[in-house]
Amino acid sequence: MTKRVVLVGATGVFGSRLAAMLADMPEIELVLAARNLPALEHLRDVLVLDGGATVSTVSFDRAQPEMLGRLQPWLVVDVAGPFQDSGYDLAETSVSAGAHYIDISDGRAFVAGFAEALGPGATVAGVLAVTGASSTPALSHAALHQLCDGWRRLDEVRVVISPGARAPRGLAVVQAILSYVGLPVWIFRDGCWSEAAGWSGLRRVRMPGLGSRWASICETPDLDLLPACFPVQGSALFMAGLELAPMHLGLAFLGWTVRLGLVRSLAPLAPLLRAAAGLFVPFGSDRGGMIVEAKGRDGDDEPIYARWALCADANAGPNTPVAPIAALIRAMLEGREARRGAMTAAGLLPLEAIVRELDPYPITTIRHESHPSSPALYRRLLGRRFAELPMAVQAVHAGMAPMTFRGDAVARAGSSFSARIMRRVLGLPSSGRSDVEVKIAPDERGETWTRRFGAARFSSRLVQGRELGAFEERFGPLRFGFDLQPSRQGVTWVLSRWGILGLDLPLGLAPLMRARAQEEAGRYRFRVVVAHPWLGLLFAYRGLLADNHGRRLSNRAVALDGL
Repeated sequence: MTKRVVLVGATGVFGSRLAAMLADMPEIELVLAARNLPALEHLRDVLVLDGGATVSTVSFDRAQPEMLGRLQPWLVVDVAGPFQDSGYDLAETSVSAGAHYIDISDGRAFVAGFAEALGPGATVAGVLAVTGASSTPALSHAALHQLCDGWRRLDEVRVVISPGARAPRGLAVVQAILSYVGLPVWIFRDGCWSEAAGWSGLRRVRMPGLGSRWASICETPDLDLLPACFPVQGSALFMAGLELAPMHLGLAFLGWTVRLGLVRSLAPLAPLLRAAAGLFVPFGSDRGGMIVEAKGRDGDDEPIYARWALCADANAGPNTPVAPIAALIRAMLEGREARRGAMTAAGLLPLEAIVRELDPYPITTIRHESHPSSPALYRRLLGRRFAELPMAVQAVHAGMAPMTFRGDAVARAGSSFSARIMRRVLGLPSSGRSDVEVKIAPDERGETWTRRFGAARFSSRLVQGRELGAFEERFGPLRFGFDLQPSRQGVTWVLSRWGILGLDLPLGLAPLMRARAQEEAGRYRFRVVVAHPWLGLLFAYRGLLADNHGRRLSNRAVALDGL
């Protein structure tokens, strides 16, 4: 027997994304509910899939939930919002009707009072009522639980969300943001509670895969729940950012009109500011992301930094806030979630279950971990994840003593004038196959790599970067910053910044660089390609390394076949 799920706010930005996820579940009868019936019918026609959920529509006003009784739902899902000034009428009506209830509330007061308001009724009715099943606090807490597993102490936590400028923004989302901009917000900082203004605390934050973006203090349930659910000794902040600096800084400036008492709130300006933001959309992207960062001491009482990051491409970001709801419904349908009563979604779901719902979309996640006290560069950058690398990759990047590796490689040089100049200045090899020798000299600040390809010799300096999990490779005055992406197959370097003589240059003008290291038959396999959109290929090389006393490489022609 299918179970009836009433999705309130189905035609909104988040509702339509969740509807697409739920339409793939044949165990449910999905009822799309909103005030605009033609829009609902259009959405239904788009969603109907063979073998999926049965989909129907109903005109429904969230402010008048009495009609839920005749719908006889198994579950009511509220993604309409805004929740900042909302009461519990829909949730209470759902529970009274004997239905489970889930919402994506990001309203701090709403979430704080939810369990007390809904708890007795949900317990008596034998249903599950959950609030905040969204990016905050469901996803943020799931990521933090995984990051800090086994730690002895947690000193600082920071969560940052930054959507792309082209991401759709419903009026409810804009109203929710403007409801606190410039107004007093209580935050846990430096081990105690203090007051700050909403959208204050401007800082530049590195978002893996997205570059640096501005972020400001954002009032969400996590400001209460992070210090309540985790033993944070120092600070626990939730911040949000807009991709385009003029939009973000402009909103911070408008916040001063509230802080100075010139206006009571920016919320009435939501329609106007939403329209104004639309003028900037062509200058932005459809790429957004989220990071969860933590600092503390690990199980061995050593300092540790960790970060979980999510990067969404192709306007897939709005799927992220509703993924926890899809994961929770799937767990309920499969009998893996049998709790009853009223609660927040903080810590309710494991990270893997939420991320699994995002698998069909162009969304990637990555985890970085750093042990700043480690004497070896890669161990310092990767923390516990260093041990997950293949043994050959670990051997080359152990960084504990001077090492020499030898093998064979093939190089390919660009033919442009710029490529020839670069090859001469840096000492890069010409095209062809040659023997290769790599000497690595570590010290307390980093590593010096000296590479010899036949008669050509060039060196670079590797040091820890400005951000977690990042390092900088220096070729004379040129500096390239890379994010490390480790896996059980090897490690990949992703260019995150570049500059000359200490001056950062626009990333859009940087060369395209691909570099990775893997293990092949017990040897270190490396591949580097550097090209430029305007200048073409600059240089590339690829090869295999054994230790200084190991056997020569076998199957050389096959292993080095092309670049």
